[in-house]
Amino acid sequence: MSSFKTTNIEKQLSDLGKEIQNFVEKLIPVDQPVRDFTPACDVVEGKDVWKIFVDLPGMKKEQVSLTLKNRVLTIEGERELYLEDGESLEREERKQGAFIRSFAIPEYADESSVEASFKDGVLKIEISKKEDGDGPSGSIPIN
Repeated sequence: MSSFKTTNIEKQLSDLGKEIQNFVEKLIPVDQPVRDFTPACDVVEGKDVWKIFVDLPGMKKEQVSLTLKNRVLTIEGERELYLEDGESLEREERKQGAFIRSFAIPEYADESSVEASFKDGVLKIEISKKEDGDGPSGSIPIN
């Protein structure tokens, strides 16, 4: 299967997931306005590597976790607004709250090669391509 077809299917599944989530949120009343945010992501494919870039402005790498299990890469974190004593929020435009983003890792990706770095509010994940073999699962350190 070509990379274009795989990316197109993954985009369609992602869009469907968002539509289902929006539908459920409309049906289930919530006591507080939803403030969770979905960080913007780019997936770039090169000859030998995939790169995932996730925008996490105002966050530190300690607030983000990365796991890999059953060929699914999951990014989790929470962005919070901290007010000092005596401060009140007069205008709120930046979304706060927890997030989870998951990406299916193709069969021809080398799971043991996953590397992550965090700089200037951008999480960068690199995954090398391979011919065959299996890699480990578990937590991935962010450099």
